[in-house]
Amino acid sequence: MTQDISVGIIAVSCGVVCLIGLLKRRAQFLLYFFVRMILGAAGIFFMNYALEKQGILVSVGLNPISLLTTGSLGFSGFALLYLIVLSKFL
Repeated sequence: MTQDISVGIIAVSCGVVCLIGLLKRRAQFLLYFFVRMILGAAGIFFMNYALEKQGILVSVGLNPISLLTTGSLGFSGFALLYLIVLSKFL
């Protein structure tokens, strides 16, 4: 083998390893995003139910924007949605 072929093989190997790492990180990010989104939707549903049982007329709608907010921000997004609705309520 010549030196050019050896360098090419090493470069391709490094590229494959970097690509595998990138795909793994992206898959992990998407998994965490969907888990936060599902837990956020469940939290919104149960919080709306609990507030309704207490007679408090504050509720956050389950729509794509609220799901994206809870999916990207997690619990802080959940709290942010309720703070926005509470500020309109006051």
